[in-house]
Amino acid sequence: MTAAPIRYSIQPIDLAGHLFSVSCEISAPAPAGQCLSLPAWIPGSYMIRDFARNIVSIAAESAGKPLGLEKRDKHTWQAEPVADGAALRIVYTVYAWDLSVRTAHLDQTHGFFNGTSVFLAVEGQTDQPCQVDILPPPADAVGHWRVATAMREAVGVDGAAHRHGFGWYEADSYDELIDHPVEMGDFTLASFDAGGVVHEIVLTGRHDCDLARLCEDLAQVCQWQIDLFGAPPPMSRYVFLTMVVGDGYGGLEHRASTALLTRRDDLPFHGMDKQTEGYQRFLGLCSHEYFHSWNVKRIRPAAFIPYDLSRETHTPLLWLFEGFTSYYDDLALVRSGVLAVEDYLSLLGKTITQVQRGAGRLKQSVAASSFDAWTKYYRQDENAANAIVSYYSKGALIALALDLQIRLHSEGAQSLDDVMRALWQAHGQTDIGVTEETVFSIVKAVGGATIARWLRKAVSAAEDVPLARWLKKIGVQVQIDVAGAPSLGARLGATSGPAVLSVVHEGSAAHRAGLSAGDTLIAIDDLKVSAETLMPMLARRAAGSAVRIHAFRRDELMCFDAVLDRGDSTTRLALLERPATPVRRLRHAWLGR
Repeated sequence: MTAAPIRYSIQPIDLAGHLFSVSCEISAPAPAGQCLSLPAWIPGSYMIRDFARNIVSIAAESAGKPLGLEKRDKHTWQAEPVADGAALRIVYTVYAWDLSVRTAHLDQTHGFFNGTSVFLAVEGQTDQPCQVDILPPPADAVGHWRVATAMREAVGVDGAAHRHGFGWYEADSYDELIDHPVEMGDFTLASFDAGGVVHEIVLTGRHDCDLARLCEDLAQVCQWQIDLFGAPPPMSRYVFLTMVVGDGYGGLEHRASTALLTRRDDLPFHGMDKQTEGYQRFLGLCSHEYFHSWNVKRIRPAAFIPYDLSRETHTPLLWLFEGFTSYYDDLALVRSGVLAVEDYLSLLGKTITQVQRGAGRLKQSVAASSFDAWTKYYRQDENAANAIVSYYSKGALIALALDLQIRLHSEGAQSLDDVMRALWQAHGQTDIGVTEETVFSIVKAVGGATIARWLRKAVSAAEDVPLARWLKKIGVQVQIDVAGAPSLGARLGATSGPAVLSVVHEGSAAHRAGLSAGDTLIAIDDLKVSAETLMPMLARRAAGSAVRIHAFRRDELMCFDAVLDRGDSTTRLALLERPATPVRRLRHAWLGR
């Protein structure tokens, strides 16, 4: 006999107050009293967020009568036992005012939620099918709202939703239910086909996007990724849920969709001749989250099978799941023909520059950064650049180095693409978790023992990746430029207003002088300074010059003597002209042209 589904409902009830009303009905609650809990974190964002703190009120009932409900810990409740054969219903309200891709947001313009923020898990029954009735807000509160989600419409349920309509949706388990974010509102909708699958683009917020161009570009990127892993893609429909804002950026992957936050100026516009840097950034974000459909949603760390969303789940492998994805996101753009080679090399140079400027790269390995993501990478402070390394950006450089070495060693016969396909076939299609040894074994099978040993050391050591020699062998020149203006070796918190230091790099002129993050510079050599005038003032001096700096630390005026450093170095990449034919072939195979 098939178990009755867990039935949820969710409805916006107070748009100005940002409140969803949610219910959960369990037809066969645990005889000793059913426990329910809300996740503490959401997959893909490795930080304890304690979503239960947004539950404003909660109550239990059975057969129309109130039932006792005891809170057991910060996110778990236990209901009193119900009478024989009676169902249990939990009713609660959720505050939703976080405009991000991770939680929930509701106002007069739209509603958005991740299931981890709103749907209680029925402990002991999370493998059962789930149904959710997505209800519209009060009729007089909004205009023509629709629903966008990759969750499938319920079949055989009275009031089942039609595509983009309010009504009943369904999932095979709680894990699937919370992996389908939902957007509701008066959004813009467009679609394209890739790999025989419909892909939808949903834009919420004011915009002037050239949807035809966006669809055309994303179709090429998605098709390239599908071809990389092999058709068909691992979903029957895919949705890019995009919130358009004045200033914002973010993405979070899901099994058949992604939640995105982007600046409206980053979207393509009608008549745009050349890609803007913002549009390239947005395409890279879409590419990154789409690549996760394979790498992390299905090729998963063993530690994530199954997910334990009640506490931190550590893995040393985020360099593979985020770092390698960060390598492929922009690579997919150039290899699919959406991005020019010169633009790709520019983006790659920026990544190298970013990694090289942080002293943390020489103190923390990407494996350690992955393991400590919960307490360090996702909880960065003013000293982060000096203490930690990004498993995203340095992981991408390790992926680049690995790809180039495999290509060079095999004379172009194999590449990192073969590693990713092997991971997909052995783990993504089987749901067998990936361990570090798994990765090293596959790399050894594809690239050989020497390259596998190199990778093992690269991810476990806090050392620079020697990219220049491998790039040169594949026809790309690396050049290090030093900016003309001298530098304090510090970053400001804003580009206008008071010159408040947000980061002081270890060993820099600012550090040697005694300046700290949080200090507000007010004068250099007795002349007033602000965020706007700091760089022009430094540009009139030479590296090695001594300057006197007055600054406030809290409310105390302090004086510092600094000796200016040379300007920050920047890495630039360029194609070698007229490389030998074998080199040209290798480069063409790597970049796609």
